[in-house]
Amino acid sequence: MPDPKVDVLHGTLDVLILKTLSWGPAHGYAIAAHIKQRSGAAVLIEEGALYPALHRLLRKKWVETEWGVSENNRRARYYRLTAAGRQRLRVEVAAWTRYAAAVGKVLKPAR
Repeated sequence: MPDPKVDVLHGTLDVLILKTLSWGPAHGYAIAAHIKQRSGAAVLIEEGALYPALHRLLRKKWVETEWGVSENNRRARYYRLTAAGRQRLRVEVAAWTRYAAAVGKVLKPAR
């Protein structure tokens, strides 16, 4: 039986994007590909969700952009984490770590 795909919970996409950009600047397709690869293809980010999230992060000043050339010689908008974005990533990772631990406790079999 194949593994079911994971639906991205509300608020998760921002932290996944911020974490991806913590490794360096990337264009939208590369961000989605990185998340897919790191999740073992369990988390697939559609363009209809990715670009609104990137625009939201831009408005919050957690990312900034510049134009560059992609791997296939096309002009692409590259997103980069700002100092405020790095700080927000630390906060979000701590919150998700606590949340995952709490959910793990609930899912463990009773003794």
